[in-house]
Amino acid sequence: MARQYNFRKRVMVTGGAGFLGSHLIDRLLDQGHEVLCVDNLFTGAKLNIDHLRTHERFEFLRHDVTMPLYVEVDEIYNLACPASPIHYQHDPVQTTKTSVHGAINMLGLAKRTGAKIFQASTSEVYGDPAVHPQPEDYWGYVNPVGPRSCYDEGKRCAETLFFDYRRQHGLGIKVARIFNTYGPRMHPADGRVVSNFIIAALKGEPIPIYGDGSQTRSFCYVDDLVEGFLRLMATDDAVTGPINLGNPGEFSMRELAEKVIAITGSKSEISHLPLPQDDPRQRQPDISRAKATLDWQPTVALDEGLVRTVEYFRRFA
Repeated sequence: MARQYNFRKRVMVTGGAGFLGSHLIDRLLDQGHEVLCVDNLFTGAKLNIDHLRTHERFEFLRHDVTMPLYVEVDEIYNLACPASPIHYQHDPVQTTKTSVHGAINMLGLAKRTGAKIFQASTSEVYGDPAVHPQPEDYWGYVNPVGPRSCYDEGKRCAETLFFDYRRQHGLGIKVARIFNTYGPRMHPADGRVVSNFIIAALKGEPIPIYGDGSQTRSFCYVDDLVEGFLRLMATDDAVTGPINLGNPGEFSMRELAEKVIAITGSKSEISHLPLPQDDPRQRQPDISRAKATLDWQPTVALDEGLVRTVEYFRRFA
């Protein structure tokens, strides 16, 4: 069984050198915990955790979660997986392995140590949804053989594994479905819409919009999302999820581009490119469950979050 502490825990974060993982680690350290950051640095970056190198309660381990890991921990946040189309389509077989084999290995570790384990799932499990906004009991509309399937179906299978480990072994699990998140430490070349738009605007280059720009997304600032992670992990064993975590404010791609141009003061123009295969037309979370169960909802407005994110990206322009 896991060791018991009154307050301090030993927490492992896989994908901890990534965008979300590094922000989560900051919060965990602020709470007084010991943190083991596990990352193979495929999309994560040491720059994101460089400020923690000398922290007495921080440890970094370069490791691929598709391989078993034998450590002693009290809680596991499983965030390891490329999360942008450019990165997860670079090696789709490895992407599926990271989601599936990674989940098996981390669940096995949690079973051995008695650790509570959190799975960072995704709104992509809903595919191109026929229900809007998307509640957790909607099963999705996903192409199982398309170019995005390595990520979509990998995450769906990981959720299956988590709930089967719960049913079969009584494991303490938490599953969060993450909707579009943005903020400082996003990879500048990850191909996601917020980073794409900001980098293009800062360079004065055309801002690329796929299709006519009417497709919508809901953007959650990273600090809000991490707060949701921590609240979900702190719930009692009866709360498993899945729980949507995202900002229900819905914006079209054209609206986002116009906001970025205004905030950066750019002279960039909007260019239109063909719509990628299986790109969802709408994406908006129903966060009723998060409000009721976690007393959680986003507090950072899109304009405010974009200002903070633009300041971070100025170093890369």
